[in-house]
Amino acid sequence: MANGMNYVVLQIVLKEKFMGTGSGNLVELENAINAQAALGYRLHTITTAASGSKGFGGGDRIQATLVFERLV
Repeated sequence: MANGMNYVVLQIVLKEKFMGTGSGNLVELENAINAQAALGYRLHTITTAASGSKGFGGGDRIQATLVFERLV
């Protein structure tokens, strides 16, 4: 293995849309997964935890922790 790393762990905060439901930044999550895949990793585990609101109009936050495993 080039860099000797078997796993990579990333955290991404998913933000609720200002209006409506769902996450306003799913593209960020998708880009992170695709970037790791391009480096030879696959998504092994994802967990989420609610982290509450960030003030007026901020919407709720969900912290996603992603564990990627290097493909052999």
